[in-house]
Amino acid sequence: MRVPLSWLREYVDLPATETGRDVQAKLIAAGLEVETVEQLGAGLKGPLVVGQVLTIEELTEFKKPIRFCTVDVGRANGTGEPQEIVCGARNFSVGDKVVVVLPGAVLPGDFAIAARKTYGRTSHGMICSGDELGMGDDGSGGIIVLPPEHEAGTDAIKLLELVDEVLDIAVTPDRGYALSMRGVARETATAYGLPLRDPALLDVPGPNSYGYGVKVADPVGCDSFTARTVVGLEPEARSPIWLRRRLQKAGMRPISLAVDITNYVMLELGQPLHAYDRSRLDGPIGVRRAEPGEKLTTLDGTTRVLDAEDLVITDNRGPIGLAGVMGGANTEIADAAPDPETGRVNGTTEVVIEAAHFDPVAIARTARRHKLSSEASKRFERGVDPQAAAAAAQRTVDLLVLLAGGTAEGGVTQVVAPSAPRTIAMPADHPDRVAGVTYGRETVVRRLQEVGCDVYGQDDLVVTVPSWRPDLAEPNDLAEEVIRLEGYENLPSTLPTPPSGRGLTARQRLHRRVGRSLAGAGYVEAPNYPFIGEPVLDQLGLEADDARRRVVKLVNPLSDEEPALRTTLLPGLLGALRRNDGRGSHDLALFETGLVFRPTGEERPAVTPPVDRRPTDEEIASLDAALPRQPRRVAVVLAGAREQDGWWGKGRPADWADAVEAGRLVAREAGVELTIRADQHAPWHPGRCAALYATVNGEETLVGHAGELHPRVVKALHLPDRTCATELELDVLEQASAGVVQAPRISTFPVATQDVALVVASDVPTADVESALREGAGELLESIRLFDVFTGEQIGEGRKSLAYALRFRAADRTLTVDEASAARDAAVSLASERTGAVLRGA
Repeated sequence: MRVPLSWLREYVDLPATETGRDVQAKLIAAGLEVETVEQLGAGLKGPLVVGQVLTIEELTEFKKPIRFCTVDVGRANGTGEPQEIVCGARNFSVGDKVVVVLPGAVLPGDFAIAARKTYGRTSHGMICSGDELGMGDDGSGGIIVLPPEHEAGTDAIKLLELVDEVLDIAVTPDRGYALSMRGVARETATAYGLPLRDPALLDVPGPNSYGYGVKVADPVGCDSFTARTVVGLEPEARSPIWLRRRLQKAGMRPISLAVDITNYVMLELGQPLHAYDRSRLDGPIGVRRAEPGEKLTTLDGTTRVLDAEDLVITDNRGPIGLAGVMGGANTEIADAAPDPETGRVNGTTEVVIEAAHFDPVAIARTARRHKLSSEASKRFERGVDPQAAAAAAQRTVDLLVLLAGGTAEGGVTQVVAPSAPRTIAMPADHPDRVAGVTYGRETVVRRLQEVGCDVYGQDDLVVTVPSWRPDLAEPNDLAEEVIRLEGYENLPSTLPTPPSGRGLTARQRLHRRVGRSLAGAGYVEAPNYPFIGEPVLDQLGLEADDARRRVVKLVNPLSDEEPALRTTLLPGLLGALRRNDGRGSHDLALFETGLVFRPTGEERPAVTPPVDRRPTDEEIASLDAALPRQPRRVAVVLAGAREQDGWWGKGRPADWADAVEAGRLVAREAGVELTIRADQHAPWHPGRCAALYATVNGEETLVGHAGELHPRVVKALHLPDRTCATELELDVLEQASAGVVQAPRISTFPVATQDVALVVASDVPTADVESALREGAGELLESIRLFDVFTGEQIGEGRKSLAYALRFRAADRTLTVDEASAARDAAVSLASERTGAVLRGA
């Protein structure tokens, strides 16, 4: 909400010496988030005056249209002679009143004005547009053309209110009343201890039977609807300068007089309004839920297919507006346009004013469903004062009569669902107990009355909440009002005494070790939001029955494109890799640890826990049962070079083996040895995908997958070629872990190395051969390493040679050659028995 200080002063008699910065400090202390104070007209220096265009000479010898004008600026130039100015704009004519800046002036942005020769003429100044004066878009698309009643030579800085201060307030969802000058003025008056001139205190006629017809079919969605009619409007009437400038300062663009007035009243009172051209209405106005499949073309020119939950405004033809969001094009206020035959200005002359109160949830869902956030919906979904509708309608009628020459019809329509004011019972010392400060009953009552509450009672208070504060619903809300108005800075600072702890759990230590080990291996942590869109699951090539397609959808997602909780870490990481690659970082190694959400289908509906006591163990268990399974995972993605070129030699690109090694690295931190097997699992390449297994309670259990992504996945996600990835479930590794990793005992005796080359069928996994060798070698085997894989005519078609280096060592003696050879032969024997391996060359 942008709040011009000059407008705010109309409702609160602030001291003349108070600046925008002073008001900002007061409002921040009262709990409003005032982000900035914009200094309008900073650096602006005159003379800047009203001028009347006397002559226009078209200069046609240049590539673009140029005009040489003479302008009457009165005595502002010191001579009274017409001012000669070169201008390229074409939206003004002879006789128009314009804004002229004369030599010696300085415009915003430190733009000094001087006489200069251009296009073969000397220009003594400039005819100004709104952008050049820092006014923003005024809808003209060019030079500012002023109403004819302003005399030439008049100071335009004062006329256009170019010097002002604007407070930019970030309004939180619970403070909808602050999206109006009325609400901010109330907070300002309270902060300064000054009286408020409430703009909603108007004489409003009561409802009668001859107002415009209104039928509300959904009183839950619309509990209040006021309709007023104004006739005899002058189509050519324009918004006065003061009205247009206030809209511009508040961040809105002037459009036409009727629309500007409804926007002005919305900013002033916080009540959104809509004006219908009565000649375009067919029968009474109705409020109902949309029929599925109905269509409506809104004011932005978009034809929308309506949902059964949408609240719509109708007439006899059907929907004419999305209630509380945006009106329809078929009842739009017509722009003033001259008749080409008679010259008479045609346009809207009769309007019906709508001032209604709609259900905040219904409006919020409609706006989100249609991706159509408007100034009206922003206010309705945060809470609008239902008692302000009649006053807002009256204020709109008064301005239309005053500025557009209209006549207010006597008919007043009010359809109101009966409701009682909300009351809250609260002990008088409740704010004291919440804040740890003794305020006393008198202070509590005074502060609550300042925010508009009616308070009764002594030790136990009964508080009637004002209609403009729907966020006040329980005693803690009232306590917060007292505390913020008394000053958060006055609360005592008391540091809690933490209980003695036992440090990190084994699970937490494992997660930290995993992160440190990956960072040490050159991976960069890239945390992502836990949200995904279901189309990304298609891009990953997941089958229709894949468990990762069963997602938990959010009722109120941050983004409609990502409404589900992730079932895998890869979409977020691959998105981060794609962004970094697109920005020039091509050698990438990223990792993330986090939860994924895997529903089982057995979750029960959640119960609402009580707030007046601690939930019981049974209630907590029922909440846990409503949650999906949330295993913690770790994932890495790689692309580009894994080792860089340099003077030391050639580098090499990242490949599937690096992804597998990342999985082994993570497993080693848990003290787990992985078994690697070939597999086919989306989104990995079927020929370069490894399944990673660990032994849990004596059974081989799948931990995750690693390898190179499928080319179709790489193309669909716009990833670098040969992108690789790994994803493991840390919870399974924790279960497979034997506990605290034991440091190895280092023998002081020398190592005995034996190399062995085995020939096996090409489809035999190397992991099976290695496992057999390790088991057959026995306790003397210290390590085993595959250092060569060979295929060729020498060993036969469909076979491969695997060369291993076996290291043997004893803890208590130096091994003899016979002992090392015997251990090697035992290893080869078991490998031959299990995998059909034979010694190469045997």
